[in-house]
Amino acid sequence: MTFPPTAIMIRIFRALAIAEAFSWAALLVGMVLKWVSRTTELGVEIAGPIHGAIFIGYAVAALSLWAKLRWPFRVALLSGLSAVFPFATVWFERWAGRRGHLNAAGAAAGTQDSEQASELAATPDRDDDAVSTRV
Repeated sequence: MTFPPTAIMIRIFRALAIAEAFSWAALLVGMVLKWVSRTTELGVEIAGPIHGAIFIGYAVAALSLWAKLRWPFRVALLSGLSAVFPFATVWFERWAGRRGHLNAAGAAAGTQDSEQASELAATPDRDDDAVSTRV
């Protein structure tokens, strides 16, 4: 299977995470109108299929990123569970971004384990002869 570029996949995933939260909100409003106020079923009839389509798109995007970015199973499981609870996809997207799971550069390295990367980052530079002139 051929994937689009990683940066595009991440952008699509982030957009779907936000859209999924908005579609949840629309569906919840539609459910209140249908079941609580008993005024109309139109909200559920419109928001239901839209939410369903965005939910499936989010799930496909999450599975694709799991394969492409080699997410640990725990991260993939959290992405799936976040789609079940209202507005949790936005939380997951932000959490995964902060933890580096939505990093296109991480996919390019691919072979480096996260533990190896953190060990390399923690190793001080031992080049005593060179003078650092970084600004």
